[in-house]
Amino acid sequence: MAAGDASPRAAIIGTGLIGGSIGLALREQGWWVAGTDQNAAVAAEALGRGALDAVGSAPDAEITFVATPVGSAAAAARTALAAGNGLVTDVGSVKAPIAAAVANPRFVGGHPMAGSEQEGVAGARADLFENAVWVLTPTAATDDDALVRIRSVVASLGADVVSLAPERHDSLVAVVSHVPHLTAATLMALAGDRSEEHQVMLRLAAGGFRDMTRIASGHPGIWPDICDENSEAICSVLDRFIGALGDVRALVAEGNRGGLLDLLERARRARAHLPYGLEREVSLAEVRVPVFDRPGELARMTSLTTDIGVNIFDLEIAHSVEGGQGVAILVVNAEAAAVLLEALRTQGYAPSSRFLP
Repeated sequence: MAAGDASPRAAIIGTGLIGGSIGLALREQGWWVAGTDQNAAVAAEALGRGALDAVGSAPDAEITFVATPVGSAAAAARTALAAGNGLVTDVGSVKAPIAAAVANPRFVGGHPMAGSEQEGVAGARADLFENAVWVLTPTAATDDDALVRIRSVVASLGADVVSLAPERHDSLVAVVSHVPHLTAATLMALAGDRSEEHQVMLRLAAGGFRDMTRIASGHPGIWPDICDENSEAICSVLDRFIGALGDVRALVAEGNRGGLLDLLERARRARAHLPYGLEREVSLAEVRVPVFDRPGELARMTSLTTDIGVNIFDLEIAHSVEGGQGVAILVVNAEAAAVLLEALRTQGYAPSSRFLP
């Protein structure tokens, strides 16, 4: 593609499963994509699969996605920021250490919560992010326009975009991602260690066991970095989990049928309320919020919507021609508009809303 082509330009650092899927999805949206990988053969494979237009760096990229292991993501993000004037985001499943190491207005941490049974770029798919939650973790250092643009690009890939503070993200994913993976791996290892009963045990492994331990088949190479970077939150959740297992053991040992039934019923109700994808066919409302152009304003506002369970379908900033004030325009589910208005007023904002035809 010629350098003067009007297509928006993106770069990807790390062209494995997630990086390759981002490349495929961007190219479907009309982007020109360049990419690099620590392993040149992986980058060449990504090119051959159509995830890239070219192998190499792109200093003129409008946005760069850092899709390396979390241990090297901060250094790669800083390099990308120094190489050009574009925006930079990453895809690591731990956010606070990266956010602390890359306090740049053009950087927004990110975490697409999507994966595949296949490993590497061979498993990359353009639709990997359809209806998947993609967390963005802006901070007080984040430029509002950078957050709006990165959010727009991510949403165009079909993702359900939510905003969280980096530290809050890390504490939550320890519960819903990191500890479940370690639990599945431990249970699978426990079954595998019973060598004298191994074959019989695995023959008895029905749907429940397979479902619970499925994530243990994921590539192990990324997990030492994740556990190192999010050690405090993971250990805290493991302590709570170990305590909870002790409580369950007591119920079983004591023959406490009532207590056991209560636990199982509470778990069943909680499981039934897990969301399944993003609802697209909804009535919408536009919420307009006057805000001052000061660091972290939009980050706080978008994190608030996540905390109260309101999904943002679209987001933009209308800057005032004079003065330091602008208007944040949030498009949300019409039924949730009243909840959002009240929450914003509680935080000192003066929002208004209108239903969209």
